[in-house]
Amino acid sequence: MSRALILIGLVIVAIGLLWPWLSRLPLGQLPGDIIIRKENVSFFFPITTMILVSVVISAILWLFQR
Repeated sequence: MSRALILIGLVIVAIGLLWPWLSRLPLGQLPGDIIIRKENVSFFFPITTMILVSVVISAILWLFQR
């Protein structure tokens, strides 16, 4: 359990340090992401981005478990 918490903490720190470069990626604006804008309402559902992030995280975890 302690290894997992340390690993999660290190990942969060790494993301924080890399944030200026990560924010330039077009995540959330991929084809397949649903964006509906009306007069007073906005609805955003990043389905393609969520699938892509899930696949990447699953692949990384699979590699660490081998």
